[in-house]
This record gives sequence, C-alpha cells and structure tokens, in this order.
Amino acid sequence: MPAYNTLLDNELLNLLKSGDQDSFKELYKRYGGLLYVYALKLTDDEDDAEDIVQEVFISLLTKEQLEIKKTVSSYLYSAVRYKIFDVLAHKKVKSGYVDSLQKFIDQGEYITDNYIREKELATLLEKEINLLPTKMRQIFESSRKGYLSQKQIAEKFNISEHTVKKQINNSIKILKLKLSKFIIFLLF
Repeated sequence: MPAYNTLLDNELLNLLKSGDQDSFKELYKRYGGLLYVYALKLTDDEDDAEDIVQEVFISLLTKEQLEIKKTVSSYLYSAVRYKIFDVLAHKKVKSGYVDSLQKFIDQGEYITDNYIREKELATLLEKEINLLPTKMRQIFESSRKGYLSQKQIAEKFNISEHTVKKQINNSIKILKLKLSKFIIFLLF
C-alpha cells in the first residue's frame, strides 16, 4: 500500500481510475479546502461553496472516461469555476422568476380583482337599467348606449327636450340610489 501523501497528483488520478478509493481521499485532502476558499471568494456563500466543491469531487469520482490534459489542480479549479458559473446563472434565472412571480402577485391579483368587480358592477347596472320603467329605460339607453343627443331623442320619441332631460336625470338618480350600496362595498 503506497503512502498516498507522497504520490504525485497524476499518480493519484491513475489509482483513482483503477478504483482506489484512498487516492480519492488524498486528492480531497489536498484540494478540498483550497477549492472551498476559492469558491467562497467567488460566490460569497458558504453553503454554495461547499456544494460546488462536493459536486466537483463527486464528478471526479463518478466520471468513467476522465481525461485531464493539464494538471489535476488546474482541472479542479476550472471545474469549480464552471460550476460557479452554473450556480450564478441558475440564481439569476431563479431571481428573475421570483421577481416576475411577485410582480404578478402584486399586480395580477389587483387587476383580476378589479376586473371581477367591474364585471359585477356592469351586470348589476344592466339589471337595474332593465328594471327602469319602459319609456324611461328607452330614453336612457338612447342617450347612453345609442349616443344620441337630447334633441335627437326628443324627435325619436316625439317628446320635448325638457322631458328627455328630466327622464335621463331621473334614471341616473334611480340608478345611483340602487347602486350606491354596491359601490360602497366595492370601495371597501
């Protein structure tokens, strides 16, 4: 059994490829702490730094076709750096998603709530308009839905402009009275 602390990195790597678990422990002992400090400086997060180092060493242990062209240390530092890039990119996406979700929650609920209230008010208003006396309803709808002037409505129904104005005002008073409770409910 060789003294692992005296072996070169490449020798440890060759032993690791042949299934020697003690060579892995020696590589971890040599580089684990240094890689952790490196990752911590770049991420500024202890948990992320620890996870990154562990993932790099796990990939070193589980890769069957591991080909290191330079030194083991440069490979490990590069692997940590690329893993940090992955973590930062993931955090950016996650942060963007969280921000977007929060914005939707903040605005979406408000917009949806207002939309529902608006629909309820429109339905109630239509119901109350239909309950107006027939002639009053026809005059009111000609004014508000048909966009006719008081003069045009007077000619259409063969009544005076003064009567048209009075009928529209009475319609509005009735609708205000009936809808006031609902409007107060909407505001609070």
